[in-house]
Amino acid sequence: MLAVAVRSGDRTVVAGQSTDDVADATGVVTRLLGVGLPVLLAVVGVTTWWTTGRALAPVEAVRAEVDAISAAELHRRVPTGRGDDEIARLARTMNRMLDRLEDAQTRQRRFVSDASHELRSPVASIRQHAEVALAHPGRTSVPALAGIVLAEDLRVQRLVEDLLVLARADEHRLRLAAHAVDLDDLVLEEAVRLRAAGATVDTTGVAAARVTGDAAALRRVLRNLGDNAVRHAAGVVALSVASRDGTVSLAVEDDGPGIAPADRERVLHRFVRLDEARDRDAGGAGLGLAIVDELVRAHDGAVEVGERNGGGARIVVRLPAG
Repeated sequence: MLAVAVRSGDRTVVAGQSTDDVADATGVVTRLLGVGLPVLLAVVGVTTWWTTGRALAPVEAVRAEVDAISAAELHRRVPTGRGDDEIARLARTMNRMLDRLEDAQTRQRRFVSDASHELRSPVASIRQHAEVALAHPGRTSVPALAGIVLAEDLRVQRLVEDLLVLARADEHRLRLAAHAVDLDDLVLEEAVRLRAAGATVDTTGVAAARVTGDAAALRRVLRNLGDNAVRHAAGVVALSVASRDGTVSLAVEDDGPGIAPADRERVLHRFVRLDEARDRDAGGAGLGLAIVDELVRAHDGAVEVGERNGGGARIVVRLPAG
């Protein structure tokens, strides 16, 4: 029992209380906890396991699907469910990533296929002429054969250089200088080159304009645009440069058949040749305007394809003024 003594004067008062009830209550609670606590823990554990498994089931489904996706099956997608929780958003994000990977793989395969097709033609031409020269030495001469081989070799070299530019652009490795460039001077240089090749070029619309960029890359832009315009022009190619509101506009026009509205965006894609330019000798490999688009975008500019007043094509390059 529990006893307490209190002294008052010459007397001491002692009060006592039995602890049997407390001991009995403690024993009962202890026995209840000894039996109930393991049961409670088991129930909580099973409930937690079931709830967690149910909550993570979509994650396991996403993991299993991603684990099964290979390079040959990029068309497959992970299940997204109907909710808008974190797991559903994660699944949708992964599906968008798979969309980008599939698109990149498709473009890469098409790029390799088109490049192989373009390279096969000059290689086959060189082999054909070499075989004819070996089989019938009297039908050709060394200078004639050398001229054919040189022409086809230059064609292969230009194609390889174009492919390298596009590959660097895809890998974001285009290293361009950033110097002040007088764009009007480059345009007049290109006009001289085109006239030397026999083209009629109008430069009355060229005004002084300066941009910040890489002179060699801008020369390549002008060369590709000039060659494209001359290839399709009926008689005259017009070059013009104007500067307004911090933007320099370079326009290259020709009086040819023009570009249909449905093809004006597609013509900037790689290996695209319109119907009237299907012949490789006349139409090239279909990389010229694609390279123009890549180089202009590397200069923070844009390319617009439109129609010339009076008919024909008009390609405008817009660059930030330097």
